[in-house]
Amino acid sequence: MGKNKSWLKKNRGAFLTFSVFLLLFSVDLFAGPETTLSGVAAKLTSQMGDMAKLITACSYVAGMGFAIGAILKFKAHKDNPGQVPIGTPIALVFIAAALIFLPQIFAVSGGSLFGSGAQVGHVGGITNFTH
Repeated sequence: MGKNKSWLKKNRGAFLTFSVFLLLFSVDLFAGPETTLSGVAAKLTSQMGDMAKLITACSYVAGMGFAIGAILKFKAHKDNPGQVPIGTPIALVFIAAALIFLPQIFAVSGGSLFGSGAQVGHVGGITNFTH
């Protein structure tokens, strides 16, 4: 029992984030008249565009946060070089740049892999089986 408590205590933030994510998206997935598996799948695929926008926004916000953190660490290094090594703010700058350019990297790599006329996959041509 103690082992499970420590795991939950260590991963509290991730567990809370995942729980909120499930709550927000499951309410919308199962709402409405179509609660069949195909209805849930259709709603889930229709929300993927919104998920991409959410990931993009979070990437920009986190990138700016890391950039501000890098500036503060550079100042801390200038004030006391023995306390803050120079590698810390440099690493924060690289992380900030990676997060800020992440959406463009996805767009370019998606265009390179799938071409400019790529479309979202869907299931089509299915007929219902009846007796």
